[in-house]
Amino acid sequence: MPEGPIATIIREKLTSGLSPERLEIEDDSGRHAGHHHEGGVDGRAGGESHFNVTVVSTAFEGQGRVQRQRTVNGLLREELAGPVHALSIKALTPAEAAG
Repeated sequence: MPEGPIATIIREKLTSGLSPERLEIEDDSGRHAGHHHEGGVDGRAGGESHFNVTVVSTAFEGQGRVQRQRTVNGLLREELAGPVHALSIKALTPAEAAG
């Protein structure tokens, strides 16, 4: 299934900002159907409002968990202020991912 426009923006921003070795983006909006905040970019039910991301990048080396979350949130500031209601982040270094 092709990515929607918000997932594509997330992929572009995280790729540009972190040069990840691995990047997985899951649109989890369908599990939140019926919630008052569903709708995402186009207002349709289940549409790009909740995401799970896994990012593996050397950019996270030397950073703690909170700093990694802040880094990702900073790159996606505009999306989190608009269509994205919830973002679950798994941010790992390559060594942690291999571990």
